[in-house]
Amino acid sequence: MTDQPAPPPERTAEVPQPPTLEAPAESVATPEPTPEPVDRWADPTPPRRPRPNTGPVQYKGDDLSVAWNWPSAASAALLFAVIGLLLITGQTIIFLLRLVAADRRGRRRPLASETKTVGELEDERSDRPSD
Repeated sequence: MTDQPAPPPERTAEVPQPPTLEAPAESVATPEPTPEPVDRWADPTPPRRPRPNTGPVQYKGDDLSVAWNWPSAASAALLFAVIGLLLITGQTIIFLLRLVAADRRGRRRPLASETKTVGELEDERSDRPSD
């Protein structure tokens, strides 16, 4: 017993024709085209084009540091400098956005609270003239 599928049955040379109805002699009948036989054992997918053996995928473009024959340490230093600048810039933007949001917010009082907040008590103390 093998894991291979059974071979396709052998084909016969004759394809059975469908029965035709005989037309009356007065009218001219056009013969219907016979359908092409379908090989049910054939592979339905079209064959693939052979591809050239290119090997592993390689980056086609060159960096400027490679084109200018800089040492790889200089290229790595530039990479880390750009990453560092992006990190500092992102942190600065986040800091400034939070600063502006806090400035716009101002002092807000809780809606359900009837007592004064600590900030309001401190403001009252600082507003009183000291003796």
